[in-house]
Amino acid sequence: MSRIGKQPIQIPAGVSVSVDGQRVTVKGPKGTLEKEMHQDMVVTVEDGHIQVERPSDEKEHKALHGLTRTLIANMVEGVTKGYEKQLEIVGVGYRATKQGSEINLAVGYSHPVQITPEDGIEFDVPKPTQIVVRGIDKELVGQTAANIRAIRPPEPYLGKGIRYANEYVRRKAGKAGRI
Repeated sequence: MSRIGKQPIQIPAGVSVSVDGQRVTVKGPKGTLEKEMHQDMVVTVEDGHIQVERPSDEKEHKALHGLTRTLIANMVEGVTKGYEKQLEIVGVGYRATKQGSEINLAVGYSHPVQITPEDGIEFDVPKPTQIVVRGIDKELVGQTAANIRAIRPPEPYLGKGIRYANEYVRRKAGKAGRI
């Protein structure tokens, strides 16, 4: 049995969960999330807990069991606490500025790169070299942060570019020069 999948999910106060067929809806203080689960997984809500069950011990069902439970747990955590990803900008003259809800990046191109947030995402720029991506959907926050990082990924020689706050960039040695 899946160690993750068999654990019940505690529903915190102020959060309501409804299951309509395969569609799971989670409403909380920060917003509402909906997700369509796989048709073989059985999701039940009873006395403050959410339980996910699988129909058989097939390999696919075992994999989906833990995945489904984790997706629902992430939805519950998202509507209560929310998620955030922090990005750092490294490089001379590289910076970010916030204009309304959008951010402008000056990262070595001939023009500034403008990023408009999707619904449910908000940006914060505490320093010109830091970007914080916040939202209630873990998948959307991670994808938005990855899209921003992809504009100028960190390069291995000088380390310039956009990186995650806790990311380690392996550096390479430059040219050895003539002897």
